[in-house]
Amino acid sequence: MRAHLGDQLVIESPATGVTRRDGEIVGLHHADGTPPYDVRWSDTDEVTLVFPGPDAHIRPVEHGQAGTAHEFSRPLAGEGETAAAASRPTGTFNPGDIGRRVAVERRRKKLSRVETARRARMSPGYLAYLEERPADPTVATLIRLADALGIPVTALRGGGADLPPGQGHALLHPQLSDLGSDECRTLLSTHGVGRIAVTASDGRPAVVPVNYEVVDDTIMFRTAPDSVSAAAVGTDVAFEVDHVDEAMSQGWSVLAVGPASVVTEPDAVRTLSQRAHSRPWAGGQREMWVSIRPTSLTGRRITPADQ
Repeated sequence: MRAHLGDQLVIESPATGVTRRDGEIVGLHHADGTPPYDVRWSDTDEVTLVFPGPDAHIRPVEHGQAGTAHEFSRPLAGEGETAAAASRPTGTFNPGDIGRRVAVERRRKKLSRVETARRARMSPGYLAYLEERPADPTVATLIRLADALGIPVTALRGGGADLPPGQGHALLHPQLSDLGSDECRTLLSTHGVGRIAVTASDGRPAVVPVNYEVVDDTIMFRTAPDSVSAAAVGTDVAFEVDHVDEAMSQGWSVLAVGPASVVTEPDAVRTLSQRAHSRPWAGGQREMWVSIRPTSLTGRRITPADQ
């Protein structure tokens, strides 16, 4: 007996063939799809570990309509990446992308795996499998996960990866409020991607995204001496970060304004390079650290008027 995640385990009466119990397979314990399975029973919605007997069989889940390419593919034990890639329809994404998006959103919401699994009505083991390995979740599973994380299903599938945020409908009664300096520092803190506004070498204004760190209330980013963002050095600049909750049509933004300068002290440069959470996404040789010491820190938040 072999199964995939999302298949149905059906237990029938040996004498009459009548279905006595069925449930969705939400967890595999062997890469080749052999038992045992974590099964969510349709009659109780409980998840239990099942060693199927002779009265059980697998009912494969239907993926899409007839003639439609399979949405996801997963290599079996022993298959290499080449075989897995060859089995994917052209133009689709790596099925592991869903798990990575789930993990990132879960951490952003400060949710543990156990709590996320409880909200999504699945076993923590299946959630761990989904986050760590290419998986094949059903549409129902994606809907439950998206609901648990408070995001659209399309966000888990990467449907809006190439679209700017904020295309949803505006709130019926929005409330725009100013943020205090402490909340601004909290939202800005640690690291991420922000936008810096500078006057380029040709005298024209420019806004570019940069990976940044925050060290002792000072914004740090790494760049190359001949890049657009390097034009910030020796001037007062504006640095902005924001977040948009597409599903709820709300979000926040923080704006920091202050002088930018090059970090020249060797020990400081070495420490920044060692502790940086990530290298610049743009790649290349970007070893010049620039610091921005905010003299002004303001922010705004859009929420429903009743919050």
